[in-house]
Amino acid sequence: MTKLKPGVIEGFFGKPWSWEMRRNYAQFLKNIDYDFYIYAPKADKNLRRDWRQNWSNDELQELIHLGDSYHQEGLKWGIGFSPFEIYLNYGNQDVQDLDKKIRYFNDLNLDILAVLFDDMRGDCIEISKLQVDIVHRIVDLSNAKIFIMCPTYYTDDPILDKVFGKRPDNYLQTLGKELDPKIDIFWTGTEVCSKSYPESHLKDIGERLGRLPFIWDNYPVNDGAKISLYLHLRAFENRPYQMSNLVSGHAVNPMNQAYLSQIPLMTLTMSYQHQEFYSSSDAFLEAVEQLCPKELAHALVEDVSLFQDIGLDQLATDIKQDLITKYEAFDSPYANEVVQWLKGEYAFSPECLTN
Repeated sequence: MTKLKPGVIEGFFGKPWSWEMRRNYAQFLKNIDYDFYIYAPKADKNLRRDWRQNWSNDELQELIHLGDSYHQEGLKWGIGFSPFEIYLNYGNQDVQDLDKKIRYFNDLNLDILAVLFDDMRGDCIEISKLQVDIVHRIVDLSNAKIFIMCPTYYTDDPILDKVFGKRPDNYLQTLGKELDPKIDIFWTGTEVCSKSYPESHLKDIGERLGRLPFIWDNYPVNDGAKISLYLHLRAFENRPYQMSNLVSGHAVNPMNQAYLSQIPLMTLTMSYQHQEFYSSSDAFLEAVEQLCPKELAHALVEDVSLFQDIGLDQLATDIKQDLITKYEAFDSPYANEVVQWLKGEYAFSPECLTN
């Protein structure tokens, strides 16, 4: 059985993490046996809608420092680049701007460059071939070592057709046939936020893509209108260790709450390592007890159903206030994030359309 090491892609909408938090994640991910981190927050417009613009000097230095932090821990680091809807009117100026941006990225010492066409319009003629041409051009210019492409239709979930236009016939098959086989392709599963990854589905999508899918796992992410009302703290489930032979990689999209995300993130490597002996309930307890002080760990276990099942809008005002008082008593960044969430400080981004 191949040992699959997952990684993190900071690819959510809404309130982004701090630079300090991103740097701190390098040691955390090393400690839990993850392999990489990809910087791709939707809030960074210089990666997405304003991709032709460069970062400020301060931001660029932060990114260089961020990459150094991961390399010092022996982890790979990367950028998720989303040239927003460039394929809708792909002309000479776009080509020039794209070339300039990739050369700009080359100063960041990237291990991974992900080209992301997610969450943008897709109902256009020959989108597959245009996206393939764009990715191939980027690969030719980039000095990164690993390349991953995210399709516009990155799941069979019909919500994408509803929001971004009906997917062209044979979109994935054409993409898989034309795209260089050394380039990985992200896939979120049967849904945008998949609850499981059945073997039959992974084999099917592998056949359609002509390669093993690289899983973009939208658990525990909580950036949409509905899911922002919940804290996803429980352990990973239905990610069996047998996935190692059916996927080329596993990237996890965490919550806006960076500290609280560490609880479920820790359990994914447990799932792969413990194999048939993995217990999600035991993994949750182990993670929360390792990461949090004893009394706070007990409180999170006691209240996890309120946070993950009931949700913010269903909590009575008095219960919500009691919880705020309870978690304000803890001197911990994990508790601070609970309090901020209870106070509505993690408002969802209206740009997130697939929730």
